Amino acid sequence: MEFRWKRNLFILWIGVFFCGMAYTLSIPFIPLFLQEDLGIHSRLEIWSGVTFSVGFLASALIAPYWGSLADKYGRKPMLIRSGLSLSVVYFITFFVHDPYIFIIVRILQGLMAGFIPAAIALVGTNTPDKQVGYALGVMSTATAAGGILGPLVGGVLSHWVGTRECFMVSGCIMLISAAIALVGVKEVHEKPKGARPSVFKDLKQAAGNKQLVWVFGMTLLVATSVMILEPLLTLYVIEIGGSAKGASLSSGIIFSAVGVATVIMGSRWGIIGQRIGYDKTLYIGLIGGGIGNLLQLGAHNLIAFGVLRFSYGLFFAAVYPALNALIVKYSEAEFRGRAISLNQTSSQFGMMAGPMLGGLLGGWIGIQFVFLITGVALLGAAVSMKVSSMKEAKRVTSG
Repeated sequence: MEFRWKRNLFILWIGVFFCGMAYTLSIPFIPLFLQEDLGIHSRLEIWSGVTFSVGFLASALIAPYWGSLADKYGRKPMLIRSGLSLSVVYFITFFVHDPYIFIIVRILQGLMAGFIPAAIALVGTNTPDKQVGYALGVMSTATAAGGILGPLVGGVLSHWVGTRECFMVSGCIMLISAAIALVGVKEVHEKPKGARPSVFKDLKQAAGNKQLVWVFGMTLLVATSVMILEPLLTLYVIEIGGSAKGASLSSGIIFSAVGVATVIMGSRWGIIGQRIGYDKTLYIGLIGGGIGNLLQLGAHNLIAFGVLRFSYGLFFAAVYPALNALIVKYSEAEFRGRAISLNQTSSQFGMMAGPMLGGLLGGWIGIQFVFLITGVALLGAAVSMKVSSMKEAKRVTSG
């Protein structure tokens, strides 16, 4: 077991790295693709928000079904299924010339997604309990590392050869992820005995666990806070001084700043969480993320904005490893895989709502104020968490 989980962690880290790179190489530049290749010049913020959101909505709705199949057949088949199908979808996107067809392809991409959740679930179910926090912290750095290289490569490619070609490169990279999963991953999968509970029964079981419901809600909020800015960052780079011609390269560097910070701190937060508790690291991450967003209100040039995004990332890197570890902590072993799938559904709903809200708010009140709303929401979540923990401690003491 000792060797196997470490080997899987190493192999899956590489696979998730390539998957994250494939995504961030092309998807963050959707606003430019809409504008330059698909001819959208009016209501660009709203179009960007919709095209981001529909993929995540589709992914949220289909996630429980993929989770059910994963319980039945294992997580490794889901890795291979997602890797191959996402590769095909990226290739198809290269040939899209109509914005409405592009929305349909984005929905298809959402339906086929699931590589990273399957990898996280496999790590969570094939790693010794005492090492889960560390392993999930390490896995968070894989997505972040891909998020460093992806925007940089995508920014250069988009700048020199065009945004459309980025989708073709993303497709090739996803093929690598699928091949890594096929050849390198070893899973110990125990097929559940008896009939697999329905999604409704899973929701009912989860609803009876207040701690799990709280984590699902926090995941929804966090995912929304991250994705509310996703369709706006490239446009904001232009707004604070980046040229339209060089926006892809500048925004690629900005996108990478958070990834660099997460690689630096992701695994460290996992270790810190094992020592002081994942609830405390989550609290620190929420406070740092909230303050980081508020400080970005004062950034009026690209260098300052990049530095603040990096600083925000150093603290926010604590959030996802802590949430994943709390899912493992609060769920029973036989329900753990399904709990992770339900949490992924919460995340996908947040990823769906975020871009939609960002697109609407960015076009209505201005992109800068979206940072204010996000910062206040994260700080509010931290305060709520602190109050709840104090009430629980008081109840335990008095009881």
